Amino acid sequence: MDLKTVIAQQAERYDSFYLYDERCILEHTERLKRGFPQVEFLYSLKCNPDPHVIRSVFAQGFGADAASLGEVLLAEEAGLPKEEIFFSAPGKTPGELRTALSKSNIIADSLGELELLDRLSEELGTVTSVGVRISPSFSFSGGPGLPSKFGIDEDQLYRFLETSPLSHIEIAGIHVHLRSQELRAPALAAYYENMLALAERVRKALGHELEYVDMGSGMGIQFSPKDEPLDMEALGRAAGGQLDSFKEAHPGTRLIIEVGCYAVGKSGVYAAKVLDRKVSRGVTYLILKNTLNGFARPSVAHMVSRFSPEADPAPWEPMFTCRDAFQIQTLKDEPPCEEVTLVGNLCTATDVIAEGLSLPRLDRGDVVVLTNAGAYAAVMTPMQFASQERPAELFLTADGRVLG
Repeated sequence: MDLKTVIAQQAERYDSFYLYDERCILEHTERLKRGFPQVEFLYSLKCNPDPHVIRSVFAQGFGADAASLGEVLLAEEAGLPKEEIFFSAPGKTPGELRTALSKSNIIADSLGELELLDRLSEELGTVTSVGVRISPSFSFSGGPGLPSKFGIDEDQLYRFLETSPLSHIEIAGIHVHLRSQELRAPALAAYYENMLALAERVRKALGHELEYVDMGSGMGIQFSPKDEPLDMEALGRAAGGQLDSFKEAHPGTRLIIEVGCYAVGKSGVYAAKVLDRKVSRGVTYLILKNTLNGFARPSVAHMVSRFSPEADPAPWEPMFTCRDAFQIQTLKDEPPCEEVTLVGNLCTATDVIAEGLSLPRLDRGDVVVLTNAGAYAAVMTPMQFASQERPAELFLTADGRVLG
C-alpha cells in the first residue's frame, strides 16, 4: 500500500495528523551504518520522541542522545542500558543529576557542573565517570572558536585540570556539537578531522585514554528542492581513513556521532483537512485544521519569508531552515487550477502557511499534506494554543500496520 493511500485512509478518522513511515527510517539508519562502520550512533530524542519512532531507531543499534532527564527516562523505558544513554544539556539541576547518575553517561556542560558532580559523588561515596562538553578552539568552518552557551572553553578545561583536582569524578569522554543541517561532505570530514585532533589533545591533558569521543551531530537532510542531498558514501570515503587510523591507535575509545533529523526527518508527513473555503476581495482562503498549532515550522518559514528582505535568510536551526523547506501536496491527481492562501483555524492572523499557492480545487474534507515533518515538528509546535484538539501522531510500520 502506498503512502498516499494510507494518508487517505487515516484522513477518514482524523482531521489532522502526523504519519511517520518506518521504511524511511530504516533506509536512513542503514545508510548511516553502511557509511560509518567505525562509529556508534546516538539518536537525538528531542527531534522526535514518539515512542514508536524511538523504538524503531533503537532497534537498529542506536543509543540515545538525551537533552533532559525526561529523555533519559524515555530511553530507559525503551530498553536502553546506561552505557547507551548520553545526557548532555546546559543547566542541569542537582536533583536531575542525582537521578541521572545511575541511568546515563552524564556530559558536564560547565566547570561548575563538574564541581557539583564531584560533590554529589562524594556524598554517594563513589567515583563517577563523566564526560565533558567542550567549546573547542576551532569553529565548524575551521576558524577560531566562538563564544557559546554550550560547553567549557577548551583552554579553560586544561587550566582547570591543572589547578582543580577532582577526587570523586573521572573524565571519561568528550562531547562537541557545533553545527546542524550540513550537506557538504568535505566540510563534515574536515570537522571530524579537527575533532580527532581535539581528542588527542584532551587525552594528553588527562594522561589516560578516553572511553568515548562524541563528535555531535551535523548531518543534514534535503529540505529545499534546490538542496543537494548529503552524499553519505562520499562522506564515508572522505572520513573513513582518519576514523580507521584513530580506532587503530585507540581501540578502546568509542567514536560516536549523533543524528536526529537525518534518521527521521524525511520519514514524516503532516496532513490537515480543509475545514472551509472563502473568497475575500478576490483572494481564496482555504482554512485548514491545526496549522500553526499543529505543525509550526511552515508558519514560521512563511513569517520569515514575509518579513525578511533577504532572498535566502540565514537558517536558525531547528526553528527555521529555508523558505521552501516544506513541499505542499494534495491527494488529488488533477493539475493546479486555482491560486489560494492556506491558513489555519486559530484566531490569529499569523496562522498562515502559504500565500498565492497554485493547487487543484479543494473543498471541505479534502486533505493538504506537508513533507519533511519527521523531526522538530510536533515537539516544537504550540499545540496548547487556544485549547484546540491536538493532531494525532501515527506510525506506519515496515510491514504496513498503522499504530497510534
